[in-house]
Amino acid sequence: MTFKTVLLGATAAAAFATGAMAQDDKTKVGFIYVGPVGDLGWTYQHDQGRLAVEEEYGDKVETVYVESVPEGPDAERVLTQMALQGADLIFTTSFGFMEATMNVAQKFPDVKFEHATGYQRADNVSTYSARFYEGRAVQGLIAGEMTESNIIGYIGSYPIPEVIRGINAAYIQAKKVNPEVEFRVVWAYTWFDPAKEAEAAKALIDAGADVILQHTDSTAPQAAAQEAGDVITFGQASDMLDYAPKPRVSSIIDNWNQYYIDRVGAVIDGTWESKDTWDGIDAGMVEIGEITDAVPTEVKEAALALKDAIAAGEVHPFTGPLKKQDGSDWLAEGEVADDATLAGMNFYVEGLTGEIPQ
Repeated sequence: MTFKTVLLGATAAAAFATGAMAQDDKTKVGFIYVGPVGDLGWTYQHDQGRLAVEEEYGDKVETVYVESVPEGPDAERVLTQMALQGADLIFTTSFGFMEATMNVAQKFPDVKFEHATGYQRADNVSTYSARFYEGRAVQGLIAGEMTESNIIGYIGSYPIPEVIRGINAAYIQAKKVNPEVEFRVVWAYTWFDPAKEAEAAKALIDAGADVILQHTDSTAPQAAAQEAGDVITFGQASDMLDYAPKPRVSSIIDNWNQYYIDRVGAVIDGTWESKDTWDGIDAGMVEIGEITDAVPTEVKEAALALKDAIAAGEVHPFTGPLKKQDGSDWLAEGEVADDATLAGMNFYVEGLTGEIPQ
């Protein structure tokens, strides 16, 4: 298997080539990405965070990255290479990098690691994620109000808790504003594959969906919706504004900038310690992109009110009464889901059809 290595920054390429990473006057920070930095989605936003680190610390840091790293042996090889070449801190930015991160961290106890969306930690491994489900709830409200066919399509990447949470959160809010709504989920089994994502979007549109939500990272679903006409979409991870004001009517934006700045700063000043971070709209890690004029004014106002209520802690997207898909009780009236259940979510809520692949 092969992977493409891209090193940015004025001195980064020379650093790997000449061993300049062995210098002691800079903090060396590495990033490994599951997709290309040009995906305009998940990886693009993580790379914006890397650039924010460079802007914040200037000559105090040196950053490098490797893009399009498969989740498996290649990830461990890339991580080992970064550690051997002097990285002080490495961010591994996909769930599937977890095993590789833990294996390499054990071999390099003096290197700090930060794993995105994972749950395994060690003295030199932190985990971090965003409460994407909060943004999915806002999208679900807009989707439920705007669908005319009452069929909403959802492109899932992999059936992991992060993705299942998003489907459930969007469905709950859509159902609240439109009891007739149906969700149809297609699993693409990829984070980034424009051809597969376009195929999934077209299949959902052919099945009657006039709203497409996605937990995959390319703009291919946006293009498919634009070609179909009368289908709306939402940007995933980044704003995807090239498709505004329609089909893309809003977006979830993952803002990693401050987190990356803070964690690099902790390495620089010697205060870094292993911890878990799971922030959302209130902390600015999840943002709602511009809601365009394609959305009726009253729907836009309701969506922004929901966003503000979530940020203020007045509303939680998973508040009872809620049942599981099989009809069993889950949350009583007014009861809020605990983080442990959300973190391991492996079930649909009542009303969703289809099975979650195992």
